[in-house]
Amino acid sequence: MTTAQADTGRTVTTNIPARLDRLPWSRWHWTIVIGLGTVWILDGLEVTVVGNIASRLSEPGSGLSISSGQVTGVAAALYVAGACLGALFWGRLTDKWGRKKLFMITLAVYLVATALTAVSFDSWWFFLFRFLTGFGIGGEYAAINSAIDELIPAQYRGRVDLMINGSFWLGAVGGSLLSIVALNTDIFAKDVGWRLTFALGAVLAFVILLVRRHVPESPRWLLIHGRDEEAERIVTSIEERVEAERGSALPRPEGELTIRQRRSVTFVEIARTVFSDYRRRSVLGFSLFIGQAFLYNAITFGFGAILTTFFDVPTGDTGYYFAVIAIGNFFGPLLLGKLFDTVGRRVMISSTYLLSGVLLFGTAWLFDRGSLSAGSLTACWCAVLFFASAGASSAYLTVSEVFPMETRAMSIAFFYALGTAAGGISGPLLFADLTSTGKVGDTVLAFQIGAGLMCAAGLVAAFLAVRAEGRSLEDIAKPLTATG
Repeated sequence: MTTAQADTGRTVTTNIPARLDRLPWSRWHWTIVIGLGTVWILDGLEVTVVGNIASRLSEPGSGLSISSGQVTGVAAALYVAGACLGALFWGRLTDKWGRKKLFMITLAVYLVATALTAVSFDSWWFFLFRFLTGFGIGGEYAAINSAIDELIPAQYRGRVDLMINGSFWLGAVGGSLLSIVALNTDIFAKDVGWRLTFALGAVLAFVILLVRRHVPESPRWLLIHGRDEEAERIVTSIEERVEAERGSALPRPEGELTIRQRRSVTFVEIARTVFSDYRRRSVLGFSLFIGQAFLYNAITFGFGAILTTFFDVPTGDTGYYFAVIAIGNFFGPLLLGKLFDTVGRRVMISSTYLLSGVLLFGTAWLFDRGSLSAGSLTACWCAVLFFASAGASSAYLTVSEVFPMETRAMSIAFFYALGTAAGGISGPLLFADLTSTGKVGDTVLAFQIGAGLMCAAGLVAAFLAVRAEGRSLEDIAKPLTATG
């Protein structure tokens, strides 16, 4: 690395990005996956538990005066609203203060908020801390996806990002099974079991917080913010660990980058970058987030209510059905993830969105005809979400890699917030009203809206998706601080 002084700051020529991208997969990379990716398990646990305990919370003796529709509608919308605002608030600070500092703070916010949810004594308290739980989780999306993309080698970035985002559904499986136990009144009283599920989320968050202390700051972020010596120490330490594990020297890195270091990027520069310089990529990001957000936040929040309303499934048994579709969701990114790095982003993103949309249209048609049982509806959803989960995960991958590094966290936050607000706040409110009518036609309409938006996003991706597979982040989007 060479450094020269410039009037407006230090100009640094470095090969650190190339050194990170040429690393083979190692145990060190697994520590990153575990330390950063496990938070999605908590998010999955949160969303699933709330959906499955909705009917129990509305029953007399639950300890709260609240209706099932308020849980799946108002509380769900507040959780998503908190996540949207949290993403924007923490996303800006992630680009300014660094990835590590923020993914520690946001997890701590989640931990405290979910613990306080467990001791809710009135509906307003429950709503408030559902909002604050989402506020912490929203910040996680920006900080974690930024750090993952900047630490994982280019040839593995797609599959790792999808696998980590898909781990949400491991939490969903755990939440489903946990709700079965928590809702069993032979084990826990009505006003105790649901509280323990939230308390467990706080305990898991604390464990993850301890693991996360060992994850380093992004060397790419350090370089741009004038801390190149620290970046050099971190990368050298990683290389030494990998070489010791391999028992041989690493290949010589290829390519250098020259940047003019600076402390921050203004909102005007961010807006110009997103809306002018990368306009087509912005359309792509909006489309992908709106499609997946409506499908997931609008429909899966109310899956338990559908089972109890239309198929008379007992409240305490909905967790079994949700566990099945959660497993399908997890295996989508797990089994299809590698194809995003080999077949390519454009083909895989567009096909997963289109396939999930078409399958959901088919599910709506069968549901309208009365051809489905609780089991067959679950099977249909499992097929839909196998592809939708991979597609939804690729939305986060896309916006985290197609914009310049200085705006990465804010870009993730912006697209997540706007897309999720469109589908994730209005969706649960609308869908709660549609399913509460008990009319088949209303639920079919909700299915069709979600399917249509997924198909529309798939068509946008077919034309606008960026061929980012195997390419360095700096090649996909040149840093704003790069010279020459």
